Amino acid sequence: MMPHQYIERDSGKVITERLFGDRMVQLLYHDVRENRTALFRMLTSSRASHVLSMINFDRPVLSKRAFLANCGIDLSECLDPPAKLDTPRRIFERKIRYWECRPMPDETDAVVSPADARVLVGSFRETAMIFLKGKFFTYEEFLGPEKGIWHETFNGGDFAVFRLTPDKYHYNHTPVAGELVDFYTIDGEYHSCNPSAVVAVATPYSKNKRVVTIIDTDVAGGTGVGLVAMVEVVALMIGDIVQAYSSKEYDSPRQVEKGRFFLKGQPKSLYRPGSSTDILIFQEGRIDFAKDILDNMNHADASSRFTHGFQKPLVETDIRVRSLLGTARKTLASRGAQ
Repeated sequence: MMPHQYIERDSGKVITERLFGDRMVQLLYHDVRENRTALFRMLTSSRASHVLSMINFDRPVLSKRAFLANCGIDLSECLDPPAKLDTPRRIFERKIRYWECRPMPDETDAVVSPADARVLVGSFRETAMIFLKGKFFTYEEFLGPEKGIWHETFNGGDFAVFRLTPDKYHYNHTPVAGELVDFYTIDGEYHSCNPSAVVAVATPYSKNKRVVTIIDTDVAGGTGVGLVAMVEVVALMIGDIVQAYSSKEYDSPRQVEKGRFFLKGQPKSLYRPGSSTDILIFQEGRIDFAKDILDNMNHADASSRFTHGFQKPLVETDIRVRSLLGTARKTLASRGAQ
């Protein structure tokens, strides 16, 4: 079975990922999907995903020390005492001292990662070096067929795909500052975000259940990167996406509502639990992605299943929530909002 590797951002090292449930995913997306269509549809349904989640995440941890070490979880980051983290679910839904252990750039025009994840970036423009239209999703279907206004808004834009693995901190944070102008849910399936599954299913993120949040950052106090679509995508064994925006630490979480102003880098929602995906979509010409992320995608020494499946260099960078994703490209509109 082909290994899947990514680049550790802080060290620049090539790391071989231990993909959770890899054998099960290979079986499901090759044998079952190709030969047992009805069974495949059932196993990627909402009901099956909830049942699998309960079986895998609500049992007591027999050897917590071994489990945490195997997942690479740093207990010193956690708000709750270790004794309370006694099931996989409680471990995966943990809160951390992000204001201390996940520093954020001071620059107003910085766009930050919404999650602890592995990231790839791309563009819908055929002239772009990172043209990836139709690989991970088609944005017309992805944003909802009835949302034609947003199809036009993001035509020719850029995007970033953040793959959260089950061991990751599962709160999503706001990547930009700005005003919420639209918010809606699109029903769908629960496909795995394992790289092999993503390659096997054409534009899988357009098929999964997802929550779409549109943020206008060209407002007073905003990041100045235009309109941004933040899409939270469920995956296999994800039970729910809980919206719980907090303007300070995790205090007084509130529902996401139109007209609310988001501060950058604050908790916005929580995946319960498992692996999942965040996707950010930007308007054309409004963001410059960080150079190291772009360079890492073409890393010559890393073996990526995305590279093999899509026949172009696509190596992920392991990125921390609230760390730099890119910077706003200045325009007349953004300068006028500052």
